Amino acid sequence: MLATVDFVMRQLSAGTADAASLLAGCVERACNPGGEGARVFPHGVSMAASKQARASDMLRGQGVAGPLSGLPISVKDLFDVQGDVTRAGARVLPEQVATADALAIARLRAAGAVFVGRTNMTEFAYSGVGINPHYGTPRNPFERAVGRIPGGSSSGAAVSVTDGMAVAAIGSDTGGSCRIPAALCGIAGFKPTARRVPLQGTVPLSPSYDSIGCLARTVACCAALDRVMAGEPDEPVAARPMRGLRLAVARNVVIDGLCAEVASAYERALGRLAAAGAVLRDVAFHSWDPLPELSINGGLVAAEASAWHAERVAALGDRYDPRVLSRIRMGEQQSAADYLRTRARRLALCREAQGEMQGFDAVVLPTVPIVAPRIADLADDAAFFSVNRLLLRNPAIANGLDLCAVSMPCHEAGDAPVGLMLFGPPMADRQLLGIGMGMEEILRSHEM
Repeated sequence: MLATVDFVMRQLSAGTADAASLLAGCVERACNPGGEGARVFPHGVSMAASKQARASDMLRGQGVAGPLSGLPISVKDLFDVQGDVTRAGARVLPEQVATADALAIARLRAAGAVFVGRTNMTEFAYSGVGINPHYGTPRNPFERAVGRIPGGSSSGAAVSVTDGMAVAAIGSDTGGSCRIPAALCGIAGFKPTARRVPLQGTVPLSPSYDSIGCLARTVACCAALDRVMAGEPDEPVAARPMRGLRLAVARNVVIDGLCAEVASAYERALGRLAAAGAVLRDVAFHSWDPLPELSINGGLVAAEASAWHAERVAALGDRYDPRVLSRIRMGEQQSAADYLRTRARRLALCREAQGEMQGFDAVVLPTVPIVAPRIADLADDAAFFSVNRLLLRNPAIANGLDLCAVSMPCHEAGDAPVGLMLFGPPMADRQLLGIGMGMEEILRSHEM
């Protein structure tokens, strides 16, 4: 049974647990030679974590505690953490120690979080699969001996939570990078409205789409971390009752090609929500249909990634993951006029989408259409890119249309993990999290 943020914080407050012991348990699991720790934390656990934990316990003993004091969390290797090297899952960035925290990390530190270590990821966050040829690929907790992908790009983040190496994880989400691994690994993942959490101190992929999210056992856990990173008041989000909730059931391309496991879990989840009193209505959103136009030659993501990487690619291109490099270089095929037209078209679609969502409390859809495939089956580039497109297809809609989104498990115990996803309008994050919290109470029969 995975611990929730609320459970751990209540233990700490009651004195039945302390930060040093919690951290020691996480480190023990991370250092287990038979586990995934070497692939989750390829650069080891944080040398500073034990000092953070002891300081947290000392301050709590003096009656001083923040909302996350003593909570062990992992940090994706995309964020600057003072005293650490930020590599972004790559081998081409300079080995320079960060002199300051990324702003989101600084807020978590001020709230008392303990940083267990930096998690592995897809190089430069540019894939939804989670494979990393430089540092290895953490294996999905489901049928671990089979060696399934964890999902990406926040691959190590998800496995750090499922394997008890951290209670929660910080990730980024440009096209589904928090929600895809959450869905494939059987936990919750949240993508906020992009502008809610500042990007300062993070390695960019696409400033137009990048957002800072989190992964944890439950939606409620994600809400606790998101509030801190967004700099919002310390007010808990309340679970929204299902009765009378107006849900748009997306019937666009998002239900095409569902594998049997996903289709079964998804339809069962919809049935449970309807039985709990939610009002479900099938909807085909017209604003979603032109979205593939935004991805021609990689769209805004490739254009912005290409601009940021241009000099480094010219000098060190042979040291990149070839699959990531091929996607970055797609941006070279775009002109300035192409880029500006894509930005304008995206803005128009965002406005259209917001209008279409009026009258609904949330949109519901499968997070991804397949369960996690085997790592060995993606050795071929054609297979890899086919799976990558499938994994990104549904979650990337939220990034393209500037929405907030959350994924939660909806599978039965023992089955392959399947995620149910909700979309909400921009800046309706707290409302969406409340809906997700109410929904997971209905769906939580899968316990890992």
